[in-house]
Amino acid sequence: MSVMNILKSRRAVRNYEPKEVETEKITRLLEAAVWAPNDRLREPWHFYVIRGEAKTRYEQIAREFLEERFPTKPHLVKESIAVLESTPLVIVVTSDIIPGDEASSEDNEYAVACAIHSMWLAAQELGLGLVWRTRGIGLARDERLHKLIGSPENRKIVGSVFVGYPVADSPETKRTAIEDKTTWL
Repeated sequence: MSVMNILKSRRAVRNYEPKEVETEKITRLLEAAVWAPNDRLREPWHFYVIRGEAKTRYEQIAREFLEERFPTKPHLVKESIAVLESTPLVIVVTSDIIPGDEASSEDNEYAVACAIHSMWLAAQELGLGLVWRTRGIGLARDERLHKLIGSPENRKIVGSVFVGYPVADSPETKRTAIEDKTTWL
């Protein structure tokens, strides 16, 4: 399959079979991630693989966060937690913060975004589905997730990647024509 076909067929997968992702496949996802482009070869990423008992703790933190954030929407909390509970694997991805160097720290976040995208494309090849979560059950901005993973202060959570075997094919999505998004100078 060509690179363009792989890019065009990439989907956000949110519904997974109740099947664990094999360690070998997780390793392949992580290998794909570390080949992402990154400024000055800083390799500014760290991956926290969450499954088993750690995932149960992640689910509890997510429930607390959602109940605090949406106290009048218990149905939303319930639906979000159901999605998380059916997700066999979560990988939290962080970016290195360089003290006193805001520009390089920001560049590191861009590199980590590329690493996550590389994982997404590799997931397709491995027969896995993936979605990148930030807000809500992604917990990217919640201090409790930092405590759960034991992340030092010099790392920023860029997102939580949910991974599993897709229940079904995700529908094709439309994109705006490049002519509407491009200015030639």
